Parts: sequence; C-alpha cells; structure tokens
Amino acid sequence: MPDSPIQPLDLVQLVLWFFAGATALYFSLGNARIWTSISTGFFLILVSEGYRVTPWARDPRLESLHAIIGTIAILVLTHGFQEYYVFSRTLETGGSKAAVYLITLGVIAASFVFLVINPEPEAATVRNIRLVGNVNWVFLTLINLDLLRKIHGEVKGTPVARGFVAFGIVFALVFLWRGSELYLQVFGWDTEWASVVAATGGHVAPASLARVAFSEIVHRWGGLVASGSVATTFAYLARLLR
Repeated sequence: MPDSPIQPLDLVQLVLWFFAGATALYFSLGNARIWTSISTGFFLILVSEGYRVTPWARDPRLESLHAIIGTIAILVLTHGFQEYYVFSRTLETGGSKAAVYLITLGVIAASFVFLVINPEPEAATVRNIRLVGNVNWVFLTLINLDLLRKIHGEVKGTPVARGFVAFGIVFALVFLWRGSELYLQVFGWDTEWASVVAATGGHVAPASLARVAFSEIVHRWGGLVASGSVATTFAYLARLLR
C-alpha cells in the first residue's frame, strides 16, 4: 500500500512500470495516430506509480496529483479503446498525435492548478482521491474488457487480433491489482486509513487478517504481473505491426 515502506518487490514493480511506460511511449511515437491514446494512457501509469521513489513522495499536493494522473490514465485508455473500436468498424479516425499529448498535458496542468489554489490536502483527502481513482479503474476496466471483446470480434483473423487478446489479459490483471486495493479501502483495512484514524485518536474496526493478507498479496502481485505484461504486449504489437 502507498504508505507502507518501499519493499524490494515494490521496486521490481516500479522498474517494470518504467519499461512498460517507456515501451508504450516509444510505440506511440512510431505508430499510427489510432494507437496514441492507448499508449499515452499506459505511459501515465508509469508517471502515477513512479512518484513513490521520488523525494516529494509525501508532499500532499504532489501525492494527490500523482493519484489524479492515475485516474487520467484510465480515462485516456478508455477513450483510446473506444476510438479503436470505432476505427475497427469504420476505418475512420480523426485528430492528431499532438492533440492527444496537448489535451492530456492540459488536463494534468489544470489538476495541478486546482490543487494549488485549494487548501493543502490532509491525509484523509489524499486517500479519498486515491479511492476515487480506484473506483474509476475497477469499473472502466470492466468496460475496457468488453470493448476489447468487441474489437477482437471486428479484427478477428488479422495478426493484430492476438494483440487485443494480450490487452485483455493485461486488464484482467489490472482489475485484480486495483480491485484488491479498492476492497481494502472500502472496508477501511488499508494502511492509509489506519494512519488517518490513528492521527485522530480513533481505532480501526477489527479486520479479517486472512482477507487482508490475501488482498494485499493480490494487490502486490497483480500490479507486478500487470506491469510486466504491458511491456510484453507492446513489444509483441510492435512485432505484429512491422
């Protein structure tokens, strides 16, 4: 969890997200406009997750910003797969790569301004921002899985179809990664909530140790395998699209 000390497995996951984000960005720069939103969304996960090993990891405003960037990531991803679904049926696409990059940067900048002009977020506020992000991730991941099923039906029989099967696996892993964290947050079993309650002199409701331990394992390993699968998927797509 975010407030826990960085563990060796967390560092491995961050390294994998670095390669995943770098691969996604490289793929975006070297391929057609239709892939831009998808690649940018995965790159933003790197930006969102990478803050944990930076000197400003506990600055409330910047911590909140990175959590918001994580939410922007899934919104951009969903938009990208919606675009690809339309493209797979009509072969029509619009806009430019520059527009995707500039709009995304504009939304991030607006989010930063919003955080600056408002009072510094307290620990509970930062947790709420992260919880809202996980809600978006869980439900939009389900929507993306359905979109991937539809896209695969449209491009079935082409080499790129296997790439969308791989994306389906990625999102199934992301669902486990984000869903397990959301589960802990909803029941107040996450370490962030324990810190918030302790600061106010309260106490956390008793938790099922087995359920907490299992959810933490799913969260940790789900994120680890998801990060590795993203880089593998983009490398595979690059090979398919040569």
